[in-house]
Amino acid sequence: MLINARHANITNSEDVVIYDLNMEVEEGDFIYITGRVGTGKSSIFKTLTAQNTLTTGQCEVCGFDLRHIKSRNISRLRRNLGVVFQDLQLLKDRTVHDNLAFVLKSTGWKKRSEIEDRITEVLEQVDMVTKAHRFPQQLSGGEQQRVCIARAILNYPKVILADEPTGNLDRETAESIMQLFEKINKEWNTAILMITHDLSLIERHPAKVYNCDNETCELIPEAKDEA
Repeated sequence: MLINARHANITNSEDVVIYDLNMEVEEGDFIYITGRVGTGKSSIFKTLTAQNTLTTGQCEVCGFDLRHIKSRNISRLRRNLGVVFQDLQLLKDRTVHDNLAFVLKSTGWKKRSEIEDRITEVLEQVDMVTKAHRFPQQLSGGEQQRVCIARAILNYPKVILADEPTGNLDRETAESIMQLFEKINKEWNTAILMITHDLSLIERHPAKVYNCDNETCELIPEAKDEA
């Protein structure tokens, strides 16, 4: 099991925003997390990546115990997780190529030839090879999102955490991004957790759904029946 949370209280670094979270994520799972603004969805992601400390309950992520993880192991944990941020967080003063190279070098890649090969591989997978020389502001919203997905898969993650990846895209572009996530999910058996407010997107691409509301986050009955 990649993620196993049991009776975990999720905080926003100060206050508890979700009580008694129970969540299981296996290889190949595709899971949505929904709920109103401020119900703790992003705090779940921050807990899974050890940005927020877990002090109550249990949660293992890719073999790491979040209650007792040592600071020196947090970078190892995060190499198992690919994150697609809601605000993209691309470096605007660097090209697409250099954005990806920066991540690889920061996560321990040394050989230039291996770095170049991996950048080419991920850009091919997201259909962005011809845009490697461009800066983020020269790309469309959908293209920037594809670069963010390329960045997220650089280190062969076991789990991708995607925070509203289609939130600012038109429907056609959102569909192409969803198809890319589904391709990664099916071809590599990579688990995907996706925060979204778009219920029509869930209807078009059904999967398990956890809903956050009233300081809880639970697998909804419809998703249980389909799982």
